[in-house]
Amino acid sequence: MTTTFYDHWRDVSESNWRWPNFSPAEIACRGTGKLLINEPALDRLQALRDRLGKPLIVRSAYRSPEHNRAVRGATRSKHLDGAAFDIAMTNHDPVAFETAAREVGFLGFGFYPRSGFIHVDLGPARQWGERFPVRESAFAAETPPAREVLADSRSMKGGGAAGVATLGAAGVEVAQQVLAETQEAILPLVPYLDTLRWVLIAVALGGIAVTIYARLDDWKRRQR
Repeated sequence: MTTTFYDHWRDVSESNWRWPNFSPAEIACRGTGKLLINEPALDRLQALRDRLGKPLIVRSAYRSPEHNRAVRGATRSKHLDGAAFDIAMTNHDPVAFETAAREVGFLGFGFYPRSGFIHVDLGPARQWGERFPVRESAFAAETPPAREVLADSRSMKGGGAAGVATLGAAGVEVAQQVLAETQEAILPLVPYLDTLRWVLIAVALGGIAVTIYARLDDWKRRQR
C-alpha cells in the first residue's frame, strides 16, 4: 500500500496529486488539516466517481488520531489509514451508489440514513447500520430539462413583459411630447368636448340597441 503523509494539505504539490475530481482539502482531516494520501483508496474513489458520472460529496476521509478521538471514532477506524470515505447521498440513489462502490472494489459499508451518508472503505468485507429506505421512484437521472413550450417559457414571458414595459414607457413619452406640441391647437375645442362626449355615448347606445335587436330577431326565427 502506497501512502504519503503531510502535516497539512496545503503542502501537497500538484505533481503529487492525480485524482482530478477531488482536492487535497476534501480528503484531509477536518479537524487538523493533516493529510494521509492512501493511493489505492483514492484510486477506487476516483473510479467510483467515474462510474457514477456525478459529483461525490465527501463528508469525511482521512482522520488524524486526535481528531478521531474527538469525534469518538472507532479505535481501529479505516479513516485513520486514509482508506475510508463518508459520502453524502444528497445527489445519489443509495442502492445505485452501493452497487457501483462494490464494483470498483470497496468492501466495508456503513449505512447512516438519518445523517444522510454511506461509509465505504477497503475492508475487510463487512457492513453495519440500517439501509436507506427504498424510494418510491428511482433517483432522477441528470438529464437535460424538457424543452419548454415557447409560450410557457418563463424567460420568454419575462422578456415579453420587459418589451411591453419598454414600449409602454416610450409610448407615454411620445404622447406627452405630442400633447405638449398640440396643446395650443386643442384649447379652442375644449368648449365642444362635452357635447362631443354625449354624442359618442349616444352612438354607442345605439349600437348596443341594434345588437340586442339583431340577437332577439335571430332567436325568434329559430323558434319558428
